[in-house]
Amino acid sequence: MSPTATANATRKNKDDEPQAVDQLLDTAPDPRPGLRAYLEVKRAALLAKREAERVRPLTEPNRLRARTKAEERSGVRRIRIRHHQILSDSPLDFAGYDLGPASPEIQLGVLSSCLTHIFLIQAADLRIPLDSLEVEVQADQDPRAGAPGFEQVPIYPHNISYTVHITSPATKARIRELHETVERKCPIYNLLVNPQNVTGRVVLTGSPEEI
Repeated sequence: MSPTATANATRKNKDDEPQAVDQLLDTAPDPRPGLRAYLEVKRAALLAKREAERVRPLTEPNRLRARTKAEERSGVRRIRIRHHQILSDSPLDFAGYDLGPASPEIQLGVLSSCLTHIFLIQAADLRIPLDSLEVEVQADQDPRAGAPGFEQVPIYPHNISYTVHITSPATKARIRELHETVERKCPIYNLLVNPQNVTGRVVLTGSPEEI
């Protein structure tokens, strides 16, 4: 057995039971076809993307755009991002039709989606097999915020937490490595945990004036 294989076979963590050699993404049994096969495809795409960026390095950052218009009569918010559309709406008791989630709910969904995606990317990159993956995000939002007696309650979602449900034959140490890497590299997670500068302006339609 090679030195590397021997080291892997005997590797232990104080919180782990002794384990056999870590199963690699390309050799682990696949009792649930789908996610492990997808991770192989994701890894190939990741390596191809890195090679393309090496050959033709980016010269400037990407400019991301989203636009939302309030629909006439209904007030439904139609979010347009590239060729995609997402509906955001109010519940029935707040002059809405409940045709889509509210903005704070969409924000939590964005965080759960981004965490899920980065878990997939890093699992593929680190060659950690996953059979299933689901990320649940929760937060508090108090409608009494700002009212008398609740002046100090944030108007925004707060006490944000997430739980990742993973099925994998990998060791606890490898899953911890995956988790730590995801938190370092997840764009939306880091957007939320780090202070941001947001600028805004208002333009009157049909007028060059700004307010």
